[in-house]
Amino acid sequence: MRGDRSITERILNVLRPYASNWSGTLGRGDLVIPQREIPRVIHEILDALHDDTVEKDVGDHELFDVLMAARRSASVQDQAGLLRKHFRILLR
Repeated sequence: MRGDRSITERILNVLRPYASNWSGTLGRGDLVIPQREIPRVIHEILDALHDDTVEKDVGDHELFDVLMAARRSASVQDQAGLLRKHFRILLR
């Protein structure tokens, strides 16, 4: 969940300069992005998403926690499902 919050904050930081004021016909929450800026904004959002989704090795503590939770599962299939839910498993 912490990663989701980080991604959200990064995207909001990209969009924040384009937030409209509350005057005129624009309302709260509207964005005003000049057409020439749209490609740059899209690239910055994609970069923010890519930075947090880069595959990382799992730490010992996180691996231990998931393995201990998997031990309490009723079946081997449930254990494998729990591991797949938390980690990307690659065959080598």
